Amino acid sequence: MVDSCANPRCSKPLHYLRDGRIFIFDVASARLGPDGRPVRHVEHYWLCGTCATSMVVDCCPEAGISVQAKPVGRSVTQGMSVA
Repeated sequence: MVDSCANPRCSKPLHYLRDGRIFIFDVASARLGPDGRPVRHVEHYWLCGTCATSMVVDCCPEAGISVQAKPVGRSVTQGMSVA
C-alpha cells in the first residue's frame, strides 16, 4: 500500500489522491511460477504534488524502481492542435 511520497528526500504522507501523481508498474519478480516463467505483479508509487512537478518514477529492468528528474523536452500537450 502506498502511504508516502516515493521521493526518499520528501516522504510526505499520502492523505488525499487529489494532489500528486500515481505511477503503476507491472513488474516481474525473481520467483518463478508453476509454468517456469517469472511471477508478475503490479506496484503503485505516488509522488506528492510538489515532487510531481519536477520528478517522475521510472521502472528499469536493470536498476528497478527509481525517482528521477523529469526529462527535458516537449510536454504531452505541445505540438497538439485543436480543430
